[in-house]
Amino acid sequence: MSGRDTTTLLAEYAGAGCLVYGIGNVGRQDDGLGWAFVDWLEDSGRATGTELVRSYQLQLEDAHLVARFPRVLFVDASRDPALADFAVLRPEPAFDVPFTSHALTVATVLATARLCFGRLPDARLLALRGYSWELVEGLTEEAHQNLAAATAALTHPAAAYAVPASPLVRGGRP
Repeated sequence: MSGRDTTTLLAEYAGAGCLVYGIGNVGRQDDGLGWAFVDWLEDSGRATGTELVRSYQLQLEDAHLVARFPRVLFVDASRDPALADFAVLRPEPAFDVPFTSHALTVATVLATARLCFGRLPDARLLALRGYSWELVEGLTEEAHQNLAAATAALTHPAAAYAVPASPLVRGGRP
């Protein structure tokens, strides 16, 4: 997604018929980035009419939820060291076979929505680079900076820059 396209992302995924789904755990440091983004949407007033969800992890039942919306923006922390600060990815539906439900991916939720409910939303994944997942509340300073970079790029054209068109992670929990 180009920098110019990045600045329109919030407009495309805002309002009635849109869902922003923050994934994470605020009690595990940077794993709370998904929730912090949803908090920012609420605090900045950019969530008018948008359904906002915070969840610790994706579950199969989320396929029913996302199937009800034409547009879904998933937001999650990423451990990917190749990710400088954030990326906007287009996850493709695919059945991944996780060992545990804690590893359910965005791709699997989308594939389940298509298979079980005949609906596939226009979905994006905002992956925010995190660094520490200890049992501590609060983001690291580096994660705060990455969240600030993402929110700036999503709201101010001058701050936007190109993000990779190809996924850094294959449609799931980075």
